[in-house]
Amino acid sequence: MTAAYLTSWLYVAAFMLSGVVMVVAILAISAIVNPSHPSAVKYATYECGIQAVGTPWSPFAVRYYIFALLFLVFDVEAVFLFPWTLVFRELGAAGFVEVVFFILVLVVGLVYAWRKGVLEWV
Repeated sequence: MTAAYLTSWLYVAAFMLSGVVMVVAILAISAIVNPSHPSAVKYATYECGIQAVGTPWSPFAVRYYIFALLFLVFDVEAVFLFPWTLVFRELGAAGFVEVVFFILVLVVGLVYAWRKGVLEWV
């Protein structure tokens, strides 16, 4: 092994060690400086100044999360399609086929979600 190779790994180790030291130092300083006086008022749920009624741990229907995930998937699809439209002519037939396949996969996913009743809000 050459000295330059070992020196490069020494730099990597030094950066990793300095990163660990900084994280530990920041957490230690935060624990020392931060006043911690827990009370029932601090642990109470805050809802716009109105007193909370009941327990804050109420279950949510999973369908809302799935609906949000579907929104993110199709939002990301739109983000991928915008740059494609700018370079459509340069990509040629291969670029067109790839995007058609991309959209086809998303349409299959949409049809699957639709048939499973995920898009029903009620």
